[in-house]
Amino acid sequence: MESKLVPFMANRDDELHIAMFPWLAFGHMIPFLELAKLIAQKGHKISFISTPRNIDRLPKLPPHLAPFINFVKIPLPYVENLPRSAEATADLPAEDVVHLKKAYDCLQEPLSNFLQSSLPDWIVFDFVSYWVPDIACKFNIPSVYFSIFISACLCYLSSGEEDYRRVIEDYIVAPKWVPFPSKVAYRLFEVRKIFEAGITGDESNIYDIKRFQETMKNCDLIAARTCFGLEPEWLQLTEQLHQKPVFPVGVLPRETDQDSEEDQEETWKPIKKWLDRQEKRSVVYIAFGSEALPSQEEVIEIAHGLELSGLPFFWVLRKSCGLSEEEEVVDLPNGFEDRVKDRGMVFTNWAPQLRILGHESIGAFLTHSGICSVVEALQHGRPLVLLPFNSDQGLNAKLLEEKKIGYLMPRNEEDGSFTRNSVAESLRLVIVEEEGKIYRDKAEEMRALFTDKDRQSRYVDAFLDYLKTQRLRENGNKVT
Repeated sequence: MESKLVPFMANRDDELHIAMFPWLAFGHMIPFLELAKLIAQKGHKISFISTPRNIDRLPKLPPHLAPFINFVKIPLPYVENLPRSAEATADLPAEDVVHLKKAYDCLQEPLSNFLQSSLPDWIVFDFVSYWVPDIACKFNIPSVYFSIFISACLCYLSSGEEDYRRVIEDYIVAPKWVPFPSKVAYRLFEVRKIFEAGITGDESNIYDIKRFQETMKNCDLIAARTCFGLEPEWLQLTEQLHQKPVFPVGVLPRETDQDSEEDQEETWKPIKKWLDRQEKRSVVYIAFGSEALPSQEEVIEIAHGLELSGLPFFWVLRKSCGLSEEEEVVDLPNGFEDRVKDRGMVFTNWAPQLRILGHESIGAFLTHSGICSVVEALQHGRPLVLLPFNSDQGLNAKLLEEKKIGYLMPRNEEDGSFTRNSVAESLRLVIVEEEGKIYRDKAEEMRALFTDKDRQSRYVDAFLDYLKTQRLRENGNKVT
């Protein structure tokens, strides 16, 4: 089902109509859709708002949920330097995402028209659209910031007050407002990459931080993709710092991959055949998501590290990012595939990650630490070797390392470089060596937590109960 303007209207007193408006990145849209499906299972109506091409690329809904989720297509306005076919961050190299944000900001008027015509009970939005609360307030619609980032990230980024941090060194330790011992902070090379332009006055990076801070300040409540079993202290601190309700909605594990079952089967057959020949829990799975692209030098070191490790591996290697045919393409070392053909497979197309992680031959996951991939690994009990590249990944990795859920690969703190020896040693530690047993055991512990459907359902119930209570209270105030 889809609509251009007219969505659902709630029909019962206990039925909510919730509008959802994620940022144009699949790492955001997919968790929003997973939450939408859980809400729809409870009998509530969702208007899921995005651009046409993104909606067409989302996973198909199960038939029993289709009547409850309405996809609302709002065309993305054209802005200079943005390819007309680019509607998501995966369509662009990182340096061009700023143009996508400019186009996204131009959706304020059509979103306002939609909210005015439909008057949902709540709107759930993303931090990039920091302007949503102001628009929603005009129509007396309360807003929920749904964070696809863990609570530790929320606390690291903002205290709700003016930030004292002014120089790079302030960002490589936990903020002063964190009252308990923690090493959750960016490393020096990560700070330089993410924040240096903002600290020295470049508007593009400051802009993202400002979006986040305005979102946290102006939303009515916060929902976060996390759970008490993962970071109870950070959830409590988020609520204390921002003085508004904070609801964990669970980790939102997915049960199927994004592509259609038919497409998956054709891709999966040769992969499964190869995995079936490997010993149980022996294979390293390597993948860095849809947007993290290692440099040529990093690909070379990973490849040589895999050789040195002596372990079987399955590597999903994206050779370029975005739509441009002119951008740099990464290549493997000369002769690498011939040398490892008896124990390794390099796959350069889309691969069914959930199925691969679910195969009994997988012994560890070398990952960029994106939370979607982390959840997918842990729901199958796969231990993690962490190699973050950008965005929130460095903070995710630090929290996972702190809780012994993942092993953070050693890197040069100044420039982020790593060696083939560190790759090999990290992989062998987590898969083979006794010292790495703590990571294997912790992954099994997280599997039980992340696949507990009753616990997941209770998180969503608590969130929805609050939304319904607040709506009833608001309606009561209108009557009086």
